[in-house]
Amino acid sequence: MSVDLSVPLGLVVAREKIDHPWQEFRWRAVSVFMDAPLKANWRKLHSGPGIDQYHAATLPLVLHRKETMSYRVNLANGEPSIYVVLREDPESGDSMPVTVHTVTASPFEAQAHSNLAFDTVDRVPMPDRLVELVQAFIDDHHVDEKFAKRQRQPHLREEDHQFGQEPIFMLRERMKGLRPKSGPGDDL
Repeated sequence: MSVDLSVPLGLVVAREKIDHPWQEFRWRAVSVFMDAPLKANWRKLHSGPGIDQYHAATLPLVLHRKETMSYRVNLANGEPSIYVVLREDPESGDSMPVTVHTVTASPFEAQAHSNLAFDTVDRVPMPDRLVELVQAFIDDHHVDEKFAKRQRQPHLREEDHQFGQEPIFMLRERMKGLRPKSGPGDDL
């Protein structure tokens, strides 16, 4: 029995003209909306001086019952957000050199994506209706896990030699046996 919840979200991506010697445009996610049509295909929503906004895709926001702690963190950190991952495709040659890879409400999952070379993670405000839905999901599925400190196990066996070296006390004993005994006339 699966207790995941999937909500389709429309993703709005903006192409902004920038003043940069190697890049003409910057792509970034600007908003999400609910009740989006399933087929988007980069439909232009708005055009202005230096900026175009597109309904880039409609992707499911999947909420997992095991990740309710990360959703709680998201809702508690001021402005609840949706994290949109845009993936750059430098070899596409298209007028749309980015694709919407995924969408998440988990800041921990977003952090994992931000470490990848061709991914850009944008944080956009979560719609109020979606905040209520996520809060209801947390209320239904969150289970507090008791913190259990790991106990150290006693180490009962004597250490073996490591990396070709012997313990210092054994080396000293061995070296005592190799020294010649000094006699009464052996003063140096």
